[in-house]
Amino acid sequence: MRHLDRLSSIAGNYDGYIVDLWGVVHDGVTPYPGAIACLQRLREAGKRVVLLSNAPRRVAPVQAGLRRMGLPDDSYDGILTSGEATRVMLEQRTDPWIASVGRRVLHLGPEKDASVYAGLDLTLVTAPGDADLLLNTGPDDDSAEDVLAIYAPLLRACGEARVPMLCANPDLEIVRGGKRIVCAGLLASQYAQLGGQVRSIGKPHPEVYAQVLDMLAVPRDRVLAVGDALATDIAGAKAAGIASCWVLGGIHAEMIGDNMALAEAEAGSAGLAPVATIPSLGW
Repeated sequence: MRHLDRLSSIAGNYDGYIVDLWGVVHDGVTPYPGAIACLQRLREAGKRVVLLSNAPRRVAPVQAGLRRMGLPDDSYDGILTSGEATRVMLEQRTDPWIASVGRRVLHLGPEKDASVYAGLDLTLVTAPGDADLLLNTGPDDDSAEDVLAIYAPLLRACGEARVPMLCANPDLEIVRGGKRIVCAGLLASQYAQLGGQVRSIGKPHPEVYAQVLDMLAVPRDRVLAVGDALATDIAGAKAAGIASCWVLGGIHAEMIGDNMALAEAEAGSAGLAPVATIPSLGW
């Protein structure tokens, strides 16, 4: 594992880039210094760039948010979100797991994530006993700190009714403007501990990587995944058989700081070996 100051040190080794958003390009509020310029330099160098996010919403609102942050559309070739991938799977129903569940859906999540299922041939219900599927997009970003206790009654009721959960964001938590926020993945973990059946869509699971590699149209051995989370970005890259670069200034920043020995130990204990680390996404 090489410890680099900037992405340009290894940029020549790859033609396609899978770049995480939250924790790499922005903190949920503003872009990180140098991140937009780095994406633009990659495009200028003829590299293909796809942004891959575990955001539990469709691509259009995510792209609109990036525009508001000042990220131009020509800074990348495409975007895929776990929310978009979830919607496609719910619509096509070719996946055996999804095809096996009914169409009555109970949504665990804020109204802003409703586009994941809006307009599909599904019936929205509010009682666990009426549901065939629990669609988990996670709590609202502004939820109280005791979010797990808030959702515990609903999770228990759904567990008792044996409702399978589809989780549209495997992240456990994110950092938004310096504040840690619970994500859908943590609720899914709680549900699994209750004995509930859980299917998750997004990093590190394979469906999203297959779609992104199709979007990149670059040989797998010439693709580099750039992300800040070991459990999703780096583990997902390993599972997909592609190289990864670990951005240390994101979700693990408080724990690791600039301690490279600790970074190597954490990656090693997780069975992961990114080709390099960088402090932030900079050229």
